[in-house]
Amino acid sequence: MGRGKIEIKLIENPTNRQVTYSKRRNGIFKKAHELSVLCDSKVSLIMFSKNNKMHEYISPGFTTKKVLDQYQKTLGDIDLWHSHYEKMLENLKKLKDINHKLRRQIRHRIGEGMDDDLNFQQLRSLEEDMVSSIGKIRERKFHVIKTRTDTCRKKVRSLEQMNGNLLLELKEKCVIHPQFLLHDEGDPESAVAQANGASNLYAFCQHHTHLNLQHHGDDPGFKIDDLRLA
Repeated sequence: MGRGKIEIKLIENPTNRQVTYSKRRNGIFKKAHELSVLCDSKVSLIMFSKNNKMHEYISPGFTTKKVLDQYQKTLGDIDLWHSHYEKMLENLKKLKDINHKLRRQIRHRIGEGMDDDLNFQQLRSLEEDMVSSIGKIRERKFHVIKTRTDTCRKKVRSLEQMNGNLLLELKEKCVIHPQFLLHDEGDPESAVAQANGASNLYAFCQHHTHLNLQHHGDDPGFKIDDLRLA
């Protein structure tokens, strides 16, 4: 038995309506593709759903613009692009006016073009705008300076902490290994110098060597301390 005849009327159920639209749209596009291939014809289909969503089919190697141009050329008395061209000209004129006004404002803000017909109220308004702009620029400048200063302070504190940790580690080594001596660059006479976080604190390793001196009856067991930078 064949399918019953479907009454053509609006489908009230939104879900069923959308499903039917999708199925029949795909069917129409399939038929259009078959017609384009079998008959070597140029087919263009444009469909809009209830939600204004566009679906389009165009024959391979063809474009919608070419279809519209051929349509206009065939009818002859219809100009599809004239209204669009006029709107583009109107929009171009508005953009040129805006560009001219912006260029004029820029010249005024850099002190040029002051000989234009500017009345007292316009000059006063320009002065207020400049003062406001300077205030915003100055505020931004101070913010950048403060941010950079805070960053540098954090780096300094981090380096000071690292330096302090290294000093503590070095002092612990001097206690555990007495052969390590602390020597301050500014006080060469001191065996252990408190640098208070300074970077000119060095560690020396003391090595004992025995030299047998046979000249002038020197003691053969004489010891010379050889200090080497550890």
